[in-house]
Amino acid sequence: MHIDLADAQVFFDVVGPKLEPIGDAMVERDTLIVLHGGPGYDHSTLRPHFDRYSDAFQVIYLDHRGCGRSTGERDTWTLDQWADDIAEFCTQLGIENPVVFGQSFGGMVAMHYGARHPDGPSKLILSSTAAKFRLDETARMARELGGTQAGEVAEAFFSMPTLETYKSYSEVCLPLYTQATETAGANFRNRAIERPEVMLHFFQNEMKYMDMRAGIAAITCPTLVLGGALDPVTPAICSEEIASAIGDNARLEIFEGCGHGVHRDNPERAELIMRDFLA
Repeated sequence: MHIDLADAQVFFDVVGPKLEPIGDAMVERDTLIVLHGGPGYDHSTLRPHFDRYSDAFQVIYLDHRGCGRSTGERDTWTLDQWADDIAEFCTQLGIENPVVFGQSFGGMVAMHYGARHPDGPSKLILSSTAAKFRLDETARMARELGGTQAGEVAEAFFSMPTLETYKSYSEVCLPLYTQATETAGANFRNRAIERPEVMLHFFQNEMKYMDMRAGIAAITCPTLVLGGALDPVTPAICSEEIASAIGDNARLEIFEGCGHGVHRDNPERAELIMRDFLA
């Protein structure tokens, strides 16, 4: 399904009803909005894992503007606009105070939404993400997990993101993102619509210089920060910095032995912690 925003069509998909018949009443359920990473991929990278939360929530997946099945011009591919899209999406559909989960780039959008629209979300879950990109730590973790070549490739790509350096990064460093086996979810990118021009635009421009650490102090809702100790692109220090910047509203959980996306590498513990936070 698509919704028309001011200057883009945004694709979304829904798992689970908003209203649940219980006895003589129709009981309204909370909404969980799930934001994918990238940018340049689509929401399918998180399917079907988060469908399971439809037992308690109406789950909505979005393709960010410019990504997947959504439209949007290059000059609108900014964190401000991506965050405002969440607010406008909720306003148009009458969604009040959703829980917002963001993975990787989706976490950047989610925390910027929470800071820019503090009355919007009821809760945030920020998974394997960063308020400030740490090239030093990313290169160090790539070397630790993949050797000298991986460190050099990561540094080359993030210093000068191009289709050529991305090809090398995809071959050498993307396999380091997860500790899961293929059957356990390491092949999540295979089904995705990929638009590398969006990723390159964001990496070449805004992500290089962003620092949301001061701004996310404005987040007022309870926030769960999930990070993997073996994450090569948003290392654990990034999760620690987010939790520290948000302050008392934040709960930090670092998963040993996990990479970029703890829901893939340790789904049982990730679900246990998320359900406890969401209860």
